[in-house]
Amino acid sequence: GNLVKLNASADGIQLSNDAMRDSRHFANVLFNNMRGGIFDHNYTIEAWDFKKYIQNANKELSQSFASFLDELDDEFTVQQLRSKLSAVSDENFIRLAMEYLPLKFSRRHGDPSRPWNKFSINMVDEKDGSKVLDYEGNWRDIFQNWEAMVHAYPDFIEGMIMRFLNSSTFDGYNPYRVTKGGFDWEVIEEDDPWSYIGYWGDHQIIYLLKFLEFIEKHDPGKLYDYFDKDVFVYANVPYRIKDYKEILKDPKDTVEFDHKADAEIRAYVDELGADGALLKDETGAIHRVNFIEKILASLLAKMSNFIPEAGVWMNTQRPEWNDANNALVGNGVSMVTLYYMRRFFLYFKSILENAEHESFSLSNELMDFYKLVRKVLEDNGELTKGSISDENRRILMDGLGTAASDYRNHIYEKSFWGKKRSISRTGLLSFVEISLSFIDHTIAANKRQDGLYHAYNLIDTSEGSASVSYLNEMLEGQVAVLSSSYLDANASLELLDALKSSKLFREDQYSYILYPNKKLPGFLQKNILPESAAEKSNLIAKLLEDGNSDVVEKDVVGQIHFNSNFINAADLTEALSQLPDRYRDLVSAERVSLESIFESVFNHKEFTGRSGTFYGYEGLGSIYWHMVSKLLLAVQETCMYAIKNGASDETVGKLLEHFYEINEGIGVHKSPELYGAFPTDPYSHTPGGKGAQQPGMTGQVKEDILSRFGELGVLVDNAELVFNPVLLRRSEFLEESGSFEYYNTNGELKRLELETGSLAF
Repeated sequence: GNLVKLNASADGIQLSNDAMRDSRHFANVLFNNMRGGIFDHNYTIEAWDFKKYIQNANKELSQSFASFLDELDDEFTVQQLRSKLSAVSDENFIRLAMEYLPLKFSRRHGDPSRPWNKFSINMVDEKDGSKVLDYEGNWRDIFQNWEAMVHAYPDFIEGMIMRFLNSSTFDGYNPYRVTKGGFDWEVIEEDDPWSYIGYWGDHQIIYLLKFLEFIEKHDPGKLYDYFDKDVFVYANVPYRIKDYKEILKDPKDTVEFDHKADAEIRAYVDELGADGALLKDETGAIHRVNFIEKILASLLAKMSNFIPEAGVWMNTQRPEWNDANNALVGNGVSMVTLYYMRRFFLYFKSILENAEHESFSLSNELMDFYKLVRKVLEDNGELTKGSISDENRRILMDGLGTAASDYRNHIYEKSFWGKKRSISRTGLLSFVEISLSFIDHTIAANKRQDGLYHAYNLIDTSEGSASVSYLNEMLEGQVAVLSSSYLDANASLELLDALKSSKLFREDQYSYILYPNKKLPGFLQKNILPESAAEKSNLIAKLLEDGNSDVVEKDVVGQIHFNSNFINAADLTEALSQLPDRYRDLVSAERVSLESIFESVFNHKEFTGRSGTFYGYEGLGSIYWHMVSKLLLAVQETCMYAIKNGASDETVGKLLEHFYEINEGIGVHKSPELYGAFPTDPYSHTPGGKGAQQPGMTGQVKEDILSRFGELGVLVDNAELVFNPVLLRRSEFLEESGSFEYYNTNGELKRLELETGSLAF
């Protein structure tokens, strides 16, 4: 009861004929709130906390708006605050006020046992016992949990969107952590082995898109208010993405930490408040932009890393959603992000087509970047009519990468000039169309022989060439392509049938693993040079004859191995360069072939990270329940799409079968013996041969909440409340009358008597 009263209107209470699902839904909502926070009391804002927030954000604004703040009632609603803002002209104050979210009960992501995590939930001031309203979380976690919570509090969606956009950088990425007091970033610490920097690549697209789709359903056209209002800003993170030519040399080492900028930003924050960490223009003023520019900054960052027939190049030192694939960074190319980009571009196209604006204002520098990217795509548009050669792929890749590099370098060195120019809506729609044509061409090229779609690919660049190779099937790719709006109902059904028949289906749990299981070679089977390769090398023969083990050595049974101290090909290259002069000619003649042999022995290029070497967490044979729930939500969207667009009863019926099967596979009705835990609680993953592991704090809960909303069939569309329970099964309605207890929005305990054949939530 006390837990329920933490949040009266988002407490996840339901009463149906299925007590197990009722309990699981309650647990999902509880854990979602613990990740993203919950609103203190509906839409109520308390003046003391709002004033404190403004003071911490921008001391100068706090002083200049002292009378505005003093005139506030002790308590007011978010709607009343926005009404007052209509008379305010200062766009920085409007931004801060709109971003204010009275959240509490939030914690940073991660397990307390991990050395790099600081784990706390601040609810009460330790000095005086007063209430604390606070939130903090890793970017990719806090926004996904808000995605579910906003369904209970739709009037906070504007603040969430502004918080999201205003925490992202001019070069199209996001900082590490978002807090009530701003944002922060990972810092290089020479003596800390866990210290690492970089940008995750995928979250700006699908997380933001879900918010934008939500606001368009609840308040159609609301976003148009922001098309020409400069109430958006850029986070100033002291990372410097390297020049495109440097990225090509080593795509795994691409981001530098600017210690001087880090110190300067922190000094600005101490002086001004959280706004000190925002990017300033050449005049020293906070650089303000409109909604269109913020969207373009993210889309251009992705399109400038687009590689046709491959995906989006992951070259900012961090993986994507599934960081078990962390070794793909640099060589990896993401189709997952490209699938989501397709959906984003379709959304962007729809709101542009319906806008009354004929032109939009952009920062001068971003305008040049946009025009270059558009020109490169348009100049190469003919490539989408057939298969693309490695040479043409490289031409496009170089053009896009150089455009982004020039833009970044200018801002790093000089910041924004502060001047704006106009672009036409017609031209912007042309950019959307040419981008979609390349995206669709690439998706078509990534359909596999087995009917599935590639998730991540590998890129290999050599002089004037960029070749693509492919990894095994992954569940993540199927989820993303189902979400992309690329497949119609019948094609989606074909994909789901292929998925059920694939190596990704795990019979014992009646669910899906992330990647095909495989048996890893034992230690004694590794690092063995093929006899044929060794025999062809005069250098290897000479080294063995001389007893030099700097590069290779022979064991007691006659097998030849590379030096066991080598970690990667760079160590081989270094060892070859350090050999005595008498080997110089042989090294010169055979360096390339030896590096090729080394790669064939270790296949480092296809090393994905712990996804290919662990048997737990998101590893081999493991079900990662968050991804299964992402699949469930994607299939639910597919079912709704099929019904809305008049697909045949047979197709709809088969799609529904997949939806219900995936739902049952998640396991609320499994026995504890099979599930490995109490099935009314969500768990992170289920390794092969073990039960469910790591309870509670999993992102799965967000998708399951959204899926449950869809099943119950209470939706908002075009600003209207819609009742459409087409996925709700008759078996969920009560077989006997019942008593439904819940707390209303005033925190009062209420009771509703339910008749047979009803349910409540």
